[in-house]
Amino acid sequence: MSAPKKLFIKTYGCQMNVYDSERMAEALGPSGYVTTDSADDADMILLNTCHIREKAAEKIYSELGRFKPLKAAKPDLKIGVAGCVAQAEGEEIMRRQPMVDLVVGPQSYHRLPALEAKAGGGAKALDTDFPEEDKFDHLAARPKAKRAPTAFLTVQEGCDKFCAFCVVPYTRGAEVSRPVDRILTEARDLVERGVREITLLGQNVNAYHGAGPDGDWSLARLIWDLNGIDGLERIRFTTSHPNDMSDDLIAAHGECEKLMPYLHLPVQSGSDRILKAMNRKHTAESYVRLIERIREARPDILISGDFIVGFPGETDADFDDTMALIEEVNYGQAFSFKYSPRPGTPAAERSMVEAAVADDRLQRLQALITKQQRAIQDAMVGRTVKVLFEKPGRLEGQMVGKSDYLHAVHVTGEVATGDIRPVRITESGPNSLGGEIVAG
Repeated sequence: MSAPKKLFIKTYGCQMNVYDSERMAEALGPSGYVTTDSADDADMILLNTCHIREKAAEKIYSELGRFKPLKAAKPDLKIGVAGCVAQAEGEEIMRRQPMVDLVVGPQSYHRLPALEAKAGGGAKALDTDFPEEDKFDHLAARPKAKRAPTAFLTVQEGCDKFCAFCVVPYTRGAEVSRPVDRILTEARDLVERGVREITLLGQNVNAYHGAGPDGDWSLARLIWDLNGIDGLERIRFTTSHPNDMSDDLIAAHGECEKLMPYLHLPVQSGSDRILKAMNRKHTAESYVRLIERIREARPDILISGDFIVGFPGETDADFDDTMALIEEVNYGQAFSFKYSPRPGTPAAERSMVEAAVADDRLQRLQALITKQQRAIQDAMVGRTVKVLFEKPGRLEGQMVGKSDYLHAVHVTGEVATGDIRPVRITESGPNSLGGEIVAG
């Protein structure tokens, strides 16, 4: 029996890429590959890329350059590029980095074993199609290995919103929702292997409309069915669009026992003028009223958001509107970025805000978000929350997990990975909470 080949996957970007990397590793298992944490001893290196950040493609080319000595020392080493940069750049990747053997887009991962078999020895393999067949059907088979207590589960891909700054519709394609039965089967399989919390993923996850036994199901209906799976204790979902936050999904936050009190709901800007330029199709007022309705359903819910500052045409007044919205909503967490153009998107052709101005706005916005985040964390001290423990901490005898509100919590005591235990919060740090296990 031949020795297994080693596969090194480096994952960039969103949780969906983490999920996809796991599926790619499983797809290559029958070809004799096992995963390794080191590129140095790999027989195949696969970069699963993201196109959201600034100069994403150039960073991937730079990363590939670092693998040249490995390729020179081991000519049989196969190097592949997957994900959204692969979709956007295609054959250009092989032209600029001839050592790359294969390029595969995010909708063609099920073809990876055939591409791997074709590539190497001077042969190249490229697939950036948007195939009609469902890649998930081909990626369904998996070994029954024990899993970590938390897992991602992709239920929806692609986006039809066409925000002016975003490449997702071009790299991931149109919105597609997976059928209900396949999601439930995968969820039950995850639970059988030790998973206690599942995060449902989609580029626009609350637009989910997968085929069920009696017609299309909404995300809320899917969540209610997942709620009935024995052994599954927690459900989350990300990322959502305000325009798809339906009444039944809002109600689920107040009524569904296993749906956690945390919601990531990006707004991007507090200026109606900028929101229109972004093609967001909602207003600052409609977003704030939506948050109010969600908090009526679940008063203790923690709200997270996304913000882009320095979008083309943004004035001081527009930025002030964004800061006012943040003050009103009071975020427990947020991700904020300075606008950077993505080739092929409408906003890329517009005049940029001066870099120094955008930098200053970003610093001011992040300072406000940090202040709100710390205040919410500090208010947790003295409260008792349930924590799902995921791994050992940095200190001797320490365990780390996530609260219902997705706060990182560390304790010292007798607790095992996968346990859900009540913890009394005793301290608040910059990025985590400390606590004590509640006896009984």
